[in-house]
Amino acid sequence: MESQRQKKYAKLIQKELGEIFQKEARHLIGRTMVTVTRVEVSPDLGFAKVNLSFLLADKNQAFDLINDHKKEIRHHLGKRIGKSVRIIPELAFFPDDSASYAQHMDKIISGLNIPPAPEEEEEEED
Repeated sequence: MESQRQKKYAKLIQKELGEIFQKEARHLIGRTMVTVTRVEVSPDLGFAKVNLSFLLADKNQAFDLINDHKKEIRHHLGKRIGKSVRIIPELAFFPDDSASYAQHMDKIISGLNIPPAPEEEEEEED
């Protein structure tokens, strides 16, 4: 279970990484929209698992580019939060497939052939 400190730290990292992907890392990801969906921080605050969701691009290619430039992204994060925290965590990026799974399930559900419910007849009681 995460402590309040871990949750606060994770929320800060999530917010700052989102802004980094919008501004400083534009040269890495191009027109791809990257969303930081979740951040989990270790109890010693030295390691962060970051889940990313991608839009408008090849997910694998964008994910590989971000993984290749992990140090640069961590450097940008350090410039943003370095004065308010003691440790800039090591970052581990993971793809988040929840959006594509939800889209897949929506397609399956909309494709179901469900007959309409029969109208209920009022029963008269004697």
